[in-house]
Amino acid sequence: MKSTARVVVIGGGVVGVGTLYHLAKKGWTDVVLIERRELTSGSTWHAAGLLPLFNMSYSVGQIHKHSVKLYNSLEAETGQHVGFRQVSNIRLARTRDRWDEFMYYKGVADTIGIKVNILTPAQVKEIWPLCETDGIIGAIQHPDDGYIQPADLTQAFAKGARAMGAEIHRFTTVTGIEQTPSGEWLVKTDKGDITCEHVVSASGNFARRTGAMVGLDIPVIPVEHQYIVTEPHPLVQERQRQGLPEMGVLREADSSWYLREEAGGFILGPYEPGAPCCYVDGPDEQSEYELFQEDLERIAPHIETAIARVPAFGEVGVKKVYNGAIAYTPDGSPIIGPAWGLKNFWLNEGHSFGVTAAGGAGWQLAEWIVEGEPSIDMMGVDPRRFGPYASRGYLKAKNEEAYRNVFTVHYPDEERAEARPLKRAPCYDRMKALGAVFGTVYGWERPNWFAPEGYELTEAELNKPDTLVNENHAPVAPGEKIREKWSFRRSNYFEFVGREARHVHEKVGLLDMSAFAKYTVSGPGAAAWLDGIVANRVPKKPGRMTLAHLLSKNGGVRSEFTIYCEGPNRYYLVGAGAFERHDWDTLQKLRPRDGSVELQKITTQTGVFVLAGPSSRALLQKLTDTDLSTAAFPWLSGKPINVGIAQAQALRVNFVGELGWELHHPIEMQNTIFDLLMDAGREFDLKPFGIRTMDSLRLEKSYRLIPRELSIEYSALESGLDRFVHPNKGDFIGRDALVAWRERGFRNRFVTLEVLDVTDADARGNEPITKGGELVGRCTSGGYGWRLGKSLALAMVRPDLGEIGTELDVSILGKPHRAMVIEESPFDPNNERLRA
Repeated sequence: MKSTARVVVIGGGVVGVGTLYHLAKKGWTDVVLIERRELTSGSTWHAAGLLPLFNMSYSVGQIHKHSVKLYNSLEAETGQHVGFRQVSNIRLARTRDRWDEFMYYKGVADTIGIKVNILTPAQVKEIWPLCETDGIIGAIQHPDDGYIQPADLTQAFAKGARAMGAEIHRFTTVTGIEQTPSGEWLVKTDKGDITCEHVVSASGNFARRTGAMVGLDIPVIPVEHQYIVTEPHPLVQERQRQGLPEMGVLREADSSWYLREEAGGFILGPYEPGAPCCYVDGPDEQSEYELFQEDLERIAPHIETAIARVPAFGEVGVKKVYNGAIAYTPDGSPIIGPAWGLKNFWLNEGHSFGVTAAGGAGWQLAEWIVEGEPSIDMMGVDPRRFGPYASRGYLKAKNEEAYRNVFTVHYPDEERAEARPLKRAPCYDRMKALGAVFGTVYGWERPNWFAPEGYELTEAELNKPDTLVNENHAPVAPGEKIREKWSFRRSNYFEFVGREARHVHEKVGLLDMSAFAKYTVSGPGAAAWLDGIVANRVPKKPGRMTLAHLLSKNGGVRSEFTIYCEGPNRYYLVGAGAFERHDWDTLQKLRPRDGSVELQKITTQTGVFVLAGPSSRALLQKLTDTDLSTAAFPWLSGKPINVGIAQAQALRVNFVGELGWELHHPIEMQNTIFDLLMDAGREFDLKPFGIRTMDSLRLEKSYRLIPRELSIEYSALESGLDRFVHPNKGDFIGRDALVAWRERGFRNRFVTLEVLDVTDADARGNEPITKGGELVGRCTSGGYGWRLGKSLALAMVRPDLGEIGTELDVSILGKPHRAMVIEESPFDPNNERLRA
């Protein structure tokens, strides 16, 4: 075994070998893979080999799409049989909400180029004659979908990688990983040590053990998954004798199972409640080709519904029950990308659909390693989307939840119940007493909206369908009232959000934004360093602030911060709460090592209230002796103020487009400030409002969000950030690439749309935009603007279609709606209310 390599990949399952193949394909042939046993001996060997293109995540959808396309050509390239059966995949819908989900998904698929057919029950019967179609509303079909032989696929990757010069060492165990003083990695094995520039952890069930070697608590714990292989059935065998096409992969989502043909019989794979986590601390050192004891009682309801749907399934004996480990993360999506806090250590772990994702994950990770950036937006799978809160106990609860929710309807407002509440701002109980219906971001509880006192939904209003999978409301604690029904359409909270929005617009509202990520930057090099990493000019005068973007290497947008100058070479940065670990890791890795810049994370030390509305100045002035007039305290400025007996940094900025302040305060003073505001606010009818109201208000101002309107896939100028990007100020990250991109010409243009003829469903984001039947763009966000009384969408469209007045079509839940490009910031375009 060689003693040096450019990259060492740890793990010989389909994900690890796929990564090795793609690194070699990118020209990095000095790469080595280490596998403790035989290739595929972990989870890959017992995988059912399905290739589901269906995924509500933009990132994962792109990854799966690439995989399926690649697998079509891999056999011809390598000469290795992969057993790819492109038999299609049919998903059945029994409920209206499921059909809405399928129609929403079809919009996603259309925007990323995945073919989806809509089937009637009669068409399902034609393709799957053994399927009873009673109670089926319809179905969607992926004609390019099917299944593959996982072991053969892995061997094809291995053969291709070896042919390009990569090395694979089987029966070699990694015993330790150390970083050398020069920054290289030393990978220790029982067959010798390898010094390398990069390490990729693709160790599947061993992910947490591999991470522990370098001090990482990787948020992956496997869950047991069972599937049943039956004896042959005469009807299936007869179809084969007649040369009829295979019936394809059948999925009854509302009963949470998949079914397909296998060797003249069937495979049934349920995703059931009660499936336990396993290998919490990793498998045994001797583990190889390991299965667990089956538990058919646990999946009995799924078996019964499968027999009802496909009676032939109940007419054959069971040949084998597989119960093996599948890696899971808290949200069910994999983690692909750089590890936090470590240089050149990469993660390709947590793959619950590893066979489907292996090709795409290896493709993007190889691009990230070799080119310095992926080519698609990977925020949905970035390892840093989870924070330190995602440790052992949290993972056990959330990963089991993610498993049992594989087939649930993935509503856009879904807020899952497990491991909550976890992180609470001090005002949590006060907000709860006022009717807050909470959501969660990065472990924090945040009010989504506020229900009136005594409000609850009845069972009749919930109208749960009689299916195995039927959760359709926000989680509540035992004894609490159900107050929110989920939907792809305007749900019961719609009008309540409208009331909140109007109240902020007409009077004054209070929003808890303590989940914001917050950092301080100080030291003699602080101003120069910030100026060299962000695209906007950094404020030099104390008390001034700006919105600034940290670009990606290619000129897209990686991060967004409000930068407030507290004093000479002393800055306060505020970023998105959901991306705290991502942004902190990015800043840390960019920070100079000469001691000139000190960087601190102070998220949990500082709370944030947003006070907004025309009465906000009068209310706050009652509590402070600081002059809050526009002349003394203009827009985009900040000052330390007293709030009664408490204190805060008051920043005159907000995300809702009304007169107001953000009050950044010591977290231990939060309840004092809350009580002072609510007491003084009685005169002005102060009321709290939630995140959904904020989102409605920000749409009317065309405010962008990462990773929706802002992404590495769009240049900062395509996203309409011209006033925040100054290529002439000097060098900054992504500057030259952005200028070159502008010279090449852009493929997209940011626009605000008014969507017409909407009655009960607004755009949410990812809806396709067409002109004359041709796909010309995609919505990035959408909703209802209560101040304007209009259904709105933010979107990226073909540049020639971005002029005001251009008419387009937006498809919402499968129905086309006329839309018109309107001016940016259609509410108060001159910011008169913000500046008042």
